[in-house]
Amino acid sequence: MSTTYRYDVEILHLLVSPGHAYFGRARDGAADVPTADAERAELVTGKGIVGDRFFGKAAHMDAAVTLLAVEALEAIADDLGAGPFDPMLARRNVVLRGAQLAPLLGEEFALESDGELVRLRGGRPAHPCAWMDRVLAPGAHAAMRGRGGLRCRPLSDGVLHRGPAVLLSPVPLEPDRAGDAVRLRPARLP
Repeated sequence: MSTTYRYDVEILHLLVSPGHAYFGRARDGAADVPTADAERAELVTGKGIVGDRFFGKAAHMDAAVTLLAVEALEAIADDLGAGPFDPMLARRNVVLRGAQLAPLLGEEFALESDGELVRLRGGRPAHPCAWMDRVLAPGAHAAMRGRGGLRCRPLSDGVLHRGPAVLLSPVPLEPDRAGDAVRLRPARLP
């Protein structure tokens, strides 16, 4: 039996949006799309979050749910001398406090909230887009590299709830390093 490490975290935001606000809009400006900071988000195995723009899209099956440590945004704001950032502007689905995400790359892990468990596989880093310079602060795009979060594939159906949660990890994590930038080496995909 393998070891499971348990970390108390908090799910601060659950972003569900049926449309892309930034993708493909380099000249047009950000799109005004409906975006909910939901109390709960329903995940479907292999498809993503019900009602979200990536749900069931073939190109995003292994990366349909994005996670972000709010500490990363706080560190970026400090680095840039900017005020606090609205985490919703980063357009990540699940914003957590107390979760070091980089070690979960390629790992199966779970989030338990309000008595429900959702299993995920860390697929690839969630790289920031150039829009971060416009919606957060000048320099945010570069500052967010290595701390833009983690794109995941849901491995089980379930519901995530805002509020206290537990992160179940197969590898040890250092929650106090949740805001640290991590430079990952490019990996070859199978």
